Amino acid sequence: MILFLLSFFLLYGGIHLFFYVRLKAAFQLTPMVHAAVVLSLMFLLVSPILVRLSEREGYEGAACFLSYLGYSWMGVVFLFFVVSLCLDFYRFAVWMNSELGGFELNHLYPSALILFMAPLIISVGLNIYGYFEALNIRTEHLVVKTAKLPKNIEKLRIVQISDVHVGMIVREGRLVRMMEAVKKAVPDILVSTGDLVDGQIDNIHGSLPLLKGVQAKYGKYAVTGNHEFYAGLDQALDFTRMAGFTVLRGEGINVAGMINIAGVDDPAGKRMGKYRGIPETKILADFPGQTYRLLLKHQPIIDQEALGAFDLQLSGHTHKGQIFPFSIVTGLVFPLQSGSFNLPGGSRLYVSRGTGTWGPPMRFLSPPEITIIDLIRE
Repeated sequence: MILFLLSFFLLYGGIHLFFYVRLKAAFQLTPMVHAAVVLSLMFLLVSPILVRLSEREGYEGAACFLSYLGYSWMGVVFLFFVVSLCLDFYRFAVWMNSELGGFELNHLYPSALILFMAPLIISVGLNIYGYFEALNIRTEHLVVKTAKLPKNIEKLRIVQISDVHVGMIVREGRLVRMMEAVKKAVPDILVSTGDLVDGQIDNIHGSLPLLKGVQAKYGKYAVTGNHEFYAGLDQALDFTRMAGFTVLRGEGINVAGMINIAGVDDPAGKRMGKYRGIPETKILADFPGQTYRLLLKHQPIIDQEALGAFDLQLSGHTHKGQIFPFSIVTGLVFPLQSGSFNLPGGSRLYVSRGTGTWGPPMRFLSPPEITIIDLIRE
């Protein structure tokens, strides 16, 4: 965790330094304005830490304000950096043509002012768009034909939510949209594949009625994600159970004789000594092969030894990058980062883009989703 935070703030600090250099090149700053800019950037840089401190000390209003300010800025400065790199590639292409082709292309070079203002305007615009995209919950539909349903069951509907991140930003206003989409789907079974909560969770119990208000005919089931461990595992588990979910931690359950559901802990628990490291093969071996076997696992990582032992694995975690082009990075870490994949041994994987947001309250080219999985008896 410390290594992650150190790496994050080195990268995030570098992006802020880049922003500062571009701003300083674009404008002649007076000493007073220069000092104000430096202090503001330093404040915005450490705002994620200030959010957690305010949260921990019980200053909920300050934590909410800092969350929206700091994380919205995170989205702006990240996209500013990306757009600036695109402009730098353009400048490099102009320079190459000028040097190698002997053309006089000085008039095509953007000024320092354009190099700052164009990325800033574009990034602010994309963040405004992304804010509303994050509110627009999509419903993805996966139909799976199987001979493993009982003869009296023609269809079993599973609805998946993932990476909701109930916390300082995802509160009642956003959660009501998600839960309305779930209710509209009329689930037989509702599953949460981790990160139902975000960070510190002392002041989010106002969200419980919305989660409890969603009913599923055969129950609600959940597994831990990495943020359950970051938030404080005991509190996170209490919140999840009060929301009406049965939490599966290295264990399985048979639901009404129709389907077997197994769930495993997220590996983040290993670093905190709270991981239930029961092998998937052992959990799944207790289930008869003639009954459909559903595996809930937060990260879309496939245990090669478990292939064929489960019929469908539901995962999340990646958010599909949440903000393009970050999806390129997450795709390198998790090659199966979004959508449906057929696996060897007759197994299958579905990876959700996530239902909420982490960090910036926006999404770009990675809309949020709830997922409907209809198991149809062949």
